[in-house]
Amino acid sequence: MDDGQLARVGHFRPEEDFVRHAFLAALPADYAIGHKARAEGVRPRQPIEISEAPELPKVLFDRVAAALGLLLLLPILLMVGVMIYARDPGPVLYAHKRIGRHGRVFKCLKFRTMVLDSDSVLARHLAENPEAAKEWAATRKLRADPRVTRIGAKLRKSSLDELPQLLNVLKGEMSLVGPRPIVLEEARHYGEVLAAYLAVRPGVTGLWQISGRSDTSYAERVDLDRSYVRGRNMMLDLWILARTVMVVLKGRGSY
Repeated sequence: MDDGQLARVGHFRPEEDFVRHAFLAALPADYAIGHKARAEGVRPRQPIEISEAPELPKVLFDRVAAALGLLLLLPILLMVGVMIYARDPGPVLYAHKRIGRHGRVFKCLKFRTMVLDSDSVLARHLAENPEAAKEWAATRKLRADPRVTRIGAKLRKSSLDELPQLLNVLKGEMSLVGPRPIVLEEARHYGEVLAAYLAVRPGVTGLWQISGRSDTSYAERVDLDRSYVRGRNMMLDLWILARTVMVVLKGRGSY
């Protein structure tokens, strides 16, 4: 898959207008699709096209593995849910809007690791701590996040909070391996690489998760997503899954 494919143009209408506008705004001048098209908003740039036929083995593998995983991990899932509710009563699962393949927005599931009023807690913390605001602007993460509960920190360290995403895989919204699912506000930071991101389903794990996770810069994270899309195959997926187990056991780069 060469970089020239990033310049292809076609009809692309994601469910969220923000994604479409962010996609257009992120493109450098040499990737322009024409002033009139931009003004009318009727022919945004097409993401890299990956036909469905080669995707079938990956999709089948994802669905079967996700179903088996949910069945085998059911006791752990139930135990974690009970622990979350017992220590911080409220919803056990957290559904956050993320951008999926072809710009479709879906609700990415995780075990809740934050306090219920997390948005207001974050806003107040960033307003009172300039250094934290700078860190958030650069990485969209905080090493010392005041929103995270005590049990939430342990779930994040062990990556157990990600297990509900197997339901997203079962629904076809995610893959076991793929780019890290991003929120709408992150789309503008991807530039031309957004085309590669939108070509595939985001993954429960991927190159970012086995390459340092939160210890990597945002630019490195974007580059890892692009590298995965350009070189993806089933052998790479299996290698990433195997490496993920080792990384999770070590707890490297998770916070």
